[in-house]
Amino acid sequence: MVALPEDSGGKINLRAIKALCVDSNAQGLEILSQTLLGFGVEKISRATTGEEAKSILSKQTVDLMLSDSILSDMSGFDLVRWLRAANLEPNRYAPVITVTGHTQQSQILSARDCGAHFVVAKPMTPTILMERILWVARGGRMFVEAETFIGPDRRFKHHGVPDTGGRRREDLSDAIGEATQPNLSQEEINDVVKPQRASL
Repeated sequence: MVALPEDSGGKINLRAIKALCVDSNAQGLEILSQTLLGFGVEKISRATTGEEAKSILSKQTVDLMLSDSILSDMSGFDLVRWLRAANLEPNRYAPVITVTGHTQQSQILSARDCGAHFVVAKPMTPTILMERILWVARGGRMFVEAETFIGPDRRFKHHGVPDTGGRRREDLSDAIGEATQPNLSQEEINDVVKPQRASL
């Protein structure tokens, strides 16, 4: 992701960011795009399918991708997995924020394990999205390339392991059953991925 320059007043300037918004729902796509425009992002590409997003990612550089978790031709998680495994420099390292209306813990873990940086629950607020973008820009999460995972380092807490099993003796079981509790709140989602707070 390109460095985010600050003006003399200490404000973040997102004008130079090249973003890609992916959502098969026209209204959802408009909300993602308009929110970024409101942040000052001027270069926004839009895709309504995973295949259209792949075509854009193959032809142009992006600094940030926002994708819904459910697309008409594939899941948003599969799109992120494809991006991470694709030989597309530097796009395969681009920060990805997944937007989802399904916030059971299994869905949040799926987003984390596909290589997305953060998960934002619907209905999405501009404040939450801006915080995630700033965390990505100022974060410092190491990019991991392993046999079963490619993406930002997931190891913030000991609350479980990827579906493929753990690498630490103290890891909890990797068995994930059906949802038995209501959806997680945005605060609980944040606790799963434990993002670093930025000083504004």
